Amino acid sequence: MADQTDTVELSEEVQETFLLHNRLFQKYAIDNTTYFVPADEDETLRLRIQHNVLSMMFDSRLIFPPIDRPRRVLDCGFGTGEWALQVAWEHPRCEVRGIDIAPHHHNPEEGLENLYLDIDDLNMPLQFSSNHFDLINSRLVAGGINTERWTGYIRDILRSLRPGGWVQMVEIDFNAQSDNGALADSSALRQWSQTYLFAMEQCKNPRAPRRLGGWLRNAGFTDVDERMIPLPMCAWSDSKSLILERSSVLRRATIAGQREYDIGAANEENVRMLLSSVALYPFTHYLRYAAATRKLVK
Repeated sequence: MADQTDTVELSEEVQETFLLHNRLFQKYAIDNTTYFVPADEDETLRLRIQHNVLSMMFDSRLIFPPIDRPRRVLDCGFGTGEWALQVAWEHPRCEVRGIDIAPHHHNPEEGLENLYLDIDDLNMPLQFSSNHFDLINSRLVAGGINTERWTGYIRDILRSLRPGGWVQMVEIDFNAQSDNGALADSSALRQWSQTYLFAMEQCKNPRAPRRLGGWLRNAGFTDVDERMIPLPMCAWSDSKSLILERSSVLRRATIAGQREYDIGAANEENVRMLLSSVALYPFTHYLRYAAATRKLVK
């Protein structure tokens, strides 16, 4: 374990919630400006939908690096625990650990003997021995990592990995745009996107997804592979018509188009719920927006 003088024990206060604008929030996370997303059943549902969307995006692949038999895996920001649970299920001889600031979204009845989920704050030094994990998964934690913590967080990951170990990181760049330019700057979605980035800049780094590759290299990681993958936010009307095309070239285009259509259709409900859940506190607290007039939140 890491030197305990560098860490702070989290007590039962992490279980405490309070009502704000008709949503439940974790008191510890808000008081410590750690995480601004609700800790209620609606958010748990959204996180499960989001997990399914990402599974579709990655063709159900849980582990990206070439690791056949992982022995120890860490999931940073486990959320509902679904990713960690699936890895533990597929690799029964692997010790899978997860840490998250919010215990509210995980069902404790969903467990396995080789799965260990703990409550911890990623803004504190990771409490694991050096050279310990084969893989560390860090997914969608940018909303909880403080601006000044990022370089230390990545150094902690490097220290915790065994020689030859891997880290895989997935983050969303909240910069809504369209391939054909149909999403104008005056659109409500573009205004929401720009306002959200501005609000989060008060204590987080919403541009972190675009800087991960550089931070990893600067920390000492090698073989860094970074990709920007478009995530469809909804289905579109003309995709089904492509199914009728018969030529082999168009059939290949149809398969790709149908895949994006299906992902967009699955993601539509997640986006609808996300617009309010991730923005409600930053908009009302940092920008002093009135919750009753959610022009950009709803």
